[in-house]
Amino acid sequence: MKNFLVKKIKFENEEFPENLRSISWAPEQLYVLGNEKLLNEKCISIIGSRSCTPKGEKIAEEFAYTLSKAGLTIVSGMAKGIDTSAHIGALNAKGKTIAVLGAGFNHIFPKENKKLFYEIIKSGGAVITEYEENIETSPKQFVERNRIVSGLSQGVFVVEAKKRSGTSITADFARRQNKKIYCLAHGIEEKEGVGTNRLIKMGAKLVTCPEDILEDLNLSVKIAQSNYEKKQIIDVPKEYLSIFKYITEKPINIDELCKKTKLNVGCINYILTMLELEGFIKQLPGKNFVR
Repeated sequence: MKNFLVKKIKFENEEFPENLRSISWAPEQLYVLGNEKLLNEKCISIIGSRSCTPKGEKIAEEFAYTLSKAGLTIVSGMAKGIDTSAHIGALNAKGKTIAVLGAGFNHIFPKENKKLFYEIIKSGGAVITEYEENIETSPKQFVERNRIVSGLSQGVFVVEAKKRSGTSITADFARRQNKKIYCLAHGIEEKEGVGTNRLIKMGAKLVTCPEDILEDLNLSVKIAQSNYEKKQIIDVPKEYLSIFKYITEKPINIDELCKKTKLNVGCINYILTMLELEGFIKQLPGKNFVR
């Protein structure tokens, strides 16, 4: 930490984040590396399993990208999996992100995220902890860390959560703190979706795209959407764009695509298959497709 100044913000200090001050189990102090002003910006937490699926990683990154473009600061715990993808999505959008650690700054965990740790700070983000720099990680501290992840934000977006997980603990903190909880729905056979489906049954808002969260928070959708779509179109191979440009968050079927593109069914089927295999779209029941 030689080249970075650690700032200590006590509960009674004016800079202490208001969202965190109002929770029942607020930390007595925060140690901050980077931009402490972000602690009082509009934040959304994105959380999920460490042992997540590739699909979950992609969704976390894409949601973080869009929400960041809309002006939200992305909060997560810098763990493997969903947390890492959320921070990366914000960085790719040239937005701001806050990583909340479960240890002191001299014990970055996981070690492979040390590069991400520095990228967050250098990009104008912040890394925070309630622990002094030489305090090592422990399971108890990861649980304590989770109340800060939820407490900083207006809401929590849960991408994937197994039956028993730290993600579910964070969501429980969010519920107790009267935060909004957003969840991605999963099939009943998906073990990584047991926790999210349970949260939806308990009253969490089901979301299918970042715009659902932005609308619920009364934030601009159009700006974020245009940037997100622009990023996706850049990534899509040119030979698929004739079909992809007509596929949005609103389901569309093959018959509609035939009418819009004037292409034959065989050609459309091939392109749809390639787009689905490469993760740009997904197929819904009834041969409907969405991004």
